[in-house]
Amino acid sequence: MKLHQATAQIFVPDGKPVADALKRITHLGIGAHQDDLEFMAFHGILECFARADQWFGGVTCTNGSGSARSGAYADCTDAQMMAIRRREQNTAAVIGQFGVMLQLDYPSSAVKSATDPALQDDLKQILAATRPKVVYTHNLADKHDTHIGVVIAALQAMRELPKEQRPRQVIGCEVWRDLDWLPDAEKVVMDVSGRDHLAAALNGVFDSQIAGGKRYDLATMGRRTANATFFESHATDKASQLIFGMDLTPLVGDETKDIAGYVSDLIDHLKAGVRTKLASRMGQA
Repeated sequence: MKLHQATAQIFVPDGKPVADALKRITHLGIGAHQDDLEFMAFHGILECFARADQWFGGVTCTNGSGSARSGAYADCTDAQMMAIRRREQNTAAVIGQFGVMLQLDYPSSAVKSATDPALQDDLKQILAATRPKVVYTHNLADKHDTHIGVVIAALQAMRELPKEQRPRQVIGCEVWRDLDWLPDAEKVVMDVSGRDHLAAALNGVFDSQIAGGKRYDLATMGRRTANATFFESHATDKASQLIFGMDLTPLVGDETKDIAGYVSDLIDHLKAGVRTKLASRMGQA
């Protein structure tokens, strides 16, 4: 595998040879920034944690140079912040017992580019080497431009693989927009209850962001709690922590499907459901 960025890094927490580490991956997370995997793909991490038959692999696409910084990190240069964030991500990979952690080291501008194919090519190589059953990435309604750049590159890379090599399930996850708005029938519901201690350990690794002014650790756990409590209005809670996902599998199975049209249809389903409920209460047909 030859990645485009000379500074890209492949880290294997248990020291296994890289080729072997890649082959064992069953669940792959593809995120934009250091910490995205822990926030959005915790379900995949849990599915593989302390197991020998399933392994989580992580891909972080950007270099962390644009990170917010204050307090102890206020005077860090971009280069220093990039090194700090890379260490934090590798530490999370150790705690989460990842099978492999790849940091592709792209600037955000390259990830957001509609004309630069390098990230898509890297992801295609990684997907071909790992052949995961499940892929977790950003959702198509996320409001962060870099996240959208990553999910589009990931979908396009998966679509270029032979059909027999494509993942069985692809899930778009919550970060910079939750998915509570999805109609319940359209949600991928991921129960991550009972492992708050592991979630806290993973989320808390990213001190440069938390101490730097963003309480992502509290916000992430709060969102999962809110999802669990507000998921069903007429039943007691069956879970204490839920992550919602957008099913992107149809877009990978059929490369002719329009990506923008797919998410627009989901939004239309919400609109139609709201309209129908209001009309029925107002005695309108």
